[in-house]
Amino acid sequence: MTTAHDEGRGDTVDPSSRAALNHLELLVTRRLDGVLNGDHRGLLPGPGTEPGEARLYEPGDDVRTMDWSVTARTTLPHIRQTIADRELETWIVVDVAPSLDVQGLFGTKRRLVEAAVATVGFLSAGGGSRVGAILTGDGRPRILRATGGRDHVRRILEDVSRSATDIAPGGGLVDCLKTVRTAARRHGLVVVISDFLSDVDWERELRVLGSRHEFLAVHVADPLDIALPAVGAAVLQDPSAGEILEVEVDDALAADYRRVAGEHRREVRATLRRCGAPVLGLRTDRDWVRDVIDFVGVRRQGGIPTGESLERDLPDDVSVPEVRP
Repeated sequence: MTTAHDEGRGDTVDPSSRAALNHLELLVTRRLDGVLNGDHRGLLPGPGTEPGEARLYEPGDDVRTMDWSVTARTTLPHIRQTIADRELETWIVVDVAPSLDVQGLFGTKRRLVEAAVATVGFLSAGGGSRVGAILTGDGRPRILRATGGRDHVRRILEDVSRSATDIAPGGGLVDCLKTVRTAARRHGLVVVISDFLSDVDWERELRVLGSRHEFLAVHVADPLDIALPAVGAAVLQDPSAGEILEVEVDDALAADYRRVAGEHRREVRATLRRCGAPVLGLRTDRDWVRDVIDFVGVRRQGGIPTGESLERDLPDDVSVPEVRP
């Protein structure tokens, strides 16, 4: 099987991009490493294999961790916490969709994908742990085998930075999730990074992965994914098909856009919730470091973030009313 390194061996990262990736590494290692790691590895408190203390069950806890003997003895539901593994195999699934390179007011979503890969990779690469990546591709997923060390994470980052957004049948997100099932040979962590703008056809594969691995969804978004301002005449382009459309964006069209975008976002959120996936939401107009820290704070208190934070505090020129399911 051809790996991503083999396919992109002749490509190089330009000096400005390499400098940006180096700066990204410093952000993760200096601003996040000491704040987040503590007694755990990476972004999630676990997974672990050594039994720890039991505590009372709280809404949102994983029912798979129920301690039935303590529950029966005390007549109150308890869960058994686990001590985090010192060695962890992490697989990063990256949906390199054409929409990642759409230039918005605050940059592209690709930079958030790079930030997510750097955060997961550098926080998971030490202590004998291994990190691998699977990227969507033209007809088949691209695989970067799981290996230890920060140099390997840097190579993954460079590959994500220069990866083309050519996705053909056989190389989509569903195919990448299927590939993880064979590539991940031991219990570990699977991180799925996407803007989730395509069809929600990946629930079954994510459920299957969740039966064996811990997993995390990173939902990257731009304010224009949520609301389209009524700007009048505008030229819009479909990043996937390249189709160009001239439209008059009035209040009615903007409202329809918000409604349809909101329905799709709620479908994605509900599907990830059914799969039990905590969601780290990153948006181009916000400080992603702050979002990561807030996410970890919620997780360590036993909560499961659902990604609703993506719709909060939109810029003044892109506003969206609160819509309840």
